Amino acid sequence: MTPTNEDTALVCCTDLARTYGTGRTAVVALHGATCEILPGEHIALMGPSGSGKTTLLHLIAGLDQPTTGTISWPALGDRSALRPGPVALVLQGPSLLAPLDAVENVALPLILQGIREPEARVRAVAALELLELADLHTKLPEELSGGQMQRIAIARALAQRPRLFLADEPTGQLDHDTASHVIDVLLQAAAETDAALVISTHDPAVGERLDQRWPVVDGRLQVTRTSSTNPTGAACSA
Repeated sequence: MTPTNEDTALVCCTDLARTYGTGRTAVVALHGATCEILPGEHIALMGPSGSGKTTLLHLIAGLDQPTTGTISWPALGDRSALRPGPVALVLQGPSLLAPLDAVENVALPLILQGIREPEARVRAVAALELLELADLHTKLPEELSGGQMQRIAIARALAQRPRLFLADEPTGQLDHDTASHVIDVLLQAAAETDAALVISTHDPAVGERLDQRWPVVDGRLQVTRTSSTNPTGAACSA
């Protein structure tokens, strides 16, 4: 049975490392990352492009597996149960399905979870409207700008009402005011359900909006917690 105690960690990572390739061409993208993510935490993974932020997010989302180290999701279940459902991931690159319009792209993960199409569409429309995209409901990806597609992908994550939001550079193609609004919406959505929010970003203005800022430097994660969070790792060791 999946634990539901509010003190149970959503994610536990111990000495995670990820190497791509072998021999002389091997590239170590992540070195020995250890962390836990608790319900309600708002975490910014801070660092430049190529620092390992995306690699760590993909491991946390269950999209990839570590070369060494361990990762588990005590409050969420095993890797096969993460998506779509308790974990929603906003990718940095294009992720919309070309044949589907905006509402259909947002509703699809809900339908895959077993939600009936009328309800899925209602939730999709509501998520799009939160991000001020009401005029794009019937637009196909080929008719949208990069920033619009990025916001629709964020709406898709919001509509799922996950316990863990993961977003890879979600404001990278947005102007300052739009980016600020997107962060407002993500923080509000996470607060309403006590979900955890983890955003990778190289933008200090985005990092300042989140409670925790964890630098990632040359593939090395530096976990720094405020006094209001659990610094002991007890949620993972219990």
